[in-house]
Amino acid sequence: MKTVTRADIAEVLYREIGLSRKDSSEILDMILEEISSELASGNNVKLSSFGTFLVRSKNMRIGRNPKTGIEAEISPRKVISFKPSQTMRFSVNK
Repeated sequence: MKTVTRADIAEVLYREIGLSRKDSSEILDMILEEISSELASGNNVKLSSFGTFLVRSKNMRIGRNPKTGIEAEISPRKVISFKPSQTMRFSVNK
């Protein structure tokens, strides 16, 4: 199984669209920055035929250190989850 990197995606943009490598990388950076910015603001991001990035709030809870068994408070926080679209699910399970 291969891991696709930011550089791999920029290379595909370069080959498929015909932009320069620098422009491809900058456009990809702009897209990822916009997605990150929206998620940081607490907004969900939906990409049609791909999926939705959801921002969820987790409440404070008590956890346990598995090594020592000592209880510790886990502070409230926001987490990002991803829900793939039906199209993506079908494509992956094909």
